[in-house]
Amino acid sequence: VPTEGIDQYLAQAIDAAAHTVDIAAFEFNIPSVTEALLRAHARGVRVRVVTDNQYGIADEDSTLGRLASADIPIVDDGRSALMHNKFVIIDGAQVWAGSWNFTRNGTFRNNNNVLAIDSTALADIYTHEFEEMFVYGLFGAGQTFFEDEHNQLVVVDGVAIQALFAPEDTPTYAIAHELYSARRSIRFMAFSFTHPALGGALLAQARNGVKVEGIFETRGSDTEYSELGPLYCYGLSVLQDGNPRTFHHKVFIIDDATVVTGSFNFSASADEKNDENALIIRSAEVAAAYNAEFDRRWVEGAAPERISCEWITGTDWDCGGDFYGCEDFEKRCEFLCAYQTACPGDPSKLDRNGDGYACETTCPPCP
Repeated sequence: VPTEGIDQYLAQAIDAAAHTVDIAAFEFNIPSVTEALLRAHARGVRVRVVTDNQYGIADEDSTLGRLASADIPIVDDGRSALMHNKFVIIDGAQVWAGSWNFTRNGTFRNNNNVLAIDSTALADIYTHEFEEMFVYGLFGAGQTFFEDEHNQLVVVDGVAIQALFAPEDTPTYAIAHELYSARRSIRFMAFSFTHPALGGALLAQARNGVKVEGIFETRGSDTEYSELGPLYCYGLSVLQDGNPRTFHHKVFIIDDATVVTGSFNFSASADEKNDENALIIRSAEVAAAYNAEFDRRWVEGAAPERISCEWITGTDWDCGGDFYGCEDFEKRCEFLCAYQTACPGDPSKLDRNGDGYACETTCPPCP
């Protein structure tokens, strides 16, 4: 097991903190960051922590107890849904965010990513999200500061970055918009991918000629709940990962120009119940870095061996011809009406079943 990883960079950033460090940590047991937070607290830096009650506070491997013993204040969510964020705000000027849990496994064994972004504007957005939880105890549905996610758009050195928080911003809407906007390529790396709206968007875009490639965490991806089955059985280029531990990325790379990343798994629970964050970053340079990681992981992957495609020939599966199957149409229509997918050639109408083609009548008119 390596003795140095990306944790060292975060520890160094915390050591350089002059005033404040706020950390939202789903899990926490990495020694280097623990020691850095203790050093910061000892020299007078204000350190505050938000965590999950089960995977943070109650985890027997957690080092949060050491922080609490040093009188560093810690707030947990106290609920069954997850406080799944993994972000750090330093001196109101720098944000660290991504899929990386601040743990030994997250650092040395699992595939993860994290971004360190210098921006007081972005730090302010994340600080408001942090204080909703830490100060006001607002977790899950109902917590909000900004009226809508468009107020969470910043530009950093010419790069547009949009921050999204779940469940209040319902990030799936914005991510689906990005997927439907693709013209050439979509790549993804997914720890958990069970949301049919996002899977349907990939199927529709593949049918439109967009090149779609993806890597799934092997564990759980061959179940009936995963989108691996539909994507694989319809002929898309998808693999299961080759890490014997955990493939923990939550990433879309769109047209080699836009990256979606964060703590946000592609699932209904992430969208509707958990506290999560996601970033949409419009940068070819950032996309190139994520493409390089995708290429490294792609050569380690393998085609799924336990997926049966017999079910896909059944007429009952795709009763609407939209790649979605006979699921809850009312819920899907609600999603699509909120998303307002435009029909080709007539933006005043909707592509009601989300297949990217005609203006079907699967859904009733949107209000």
